[in-house]
Amino acid sequence: MNESHDDTIEALLRQQFEGPVADDGFSERLMQQLPPRRCRTAWPMWLGVLIGVAACWICLANVPLLDAGWRDWLAGELSMPVISMWLTMAFMSLLALGWGLADSRDR
Repeated sequence: MNESHDDTIEALLRQQFEGPVADDGFSERLMQQLPPRRCRTAWPMWLGVLIGVAACWICLANVPLLDAGWRDWLAGELSMPVISMWLTMAFMSLLALGWGLADSRDR
């Protein structure tokens, strides 16, 4: 089913809809027997973020372009290493945003 036919199909289904199907309380009993939802804990995500940041820091600590970028940025100079570092950070942020949006669309 594609989006162009959604409205037509929904209108046809609403014309034929006569209300909920009588199930003698089966749905209510089933919902009461289901276990309660578990609360998600956030610490595994934050632990993963911290480990990822530490791993990136260790891997990139000795890269001359990154070192020059940080040094120039802290000194207030606008240089090519600073611009490339900013562009890299912006690209990685947009990549993470796109990944999060794609993942949320699947749910």
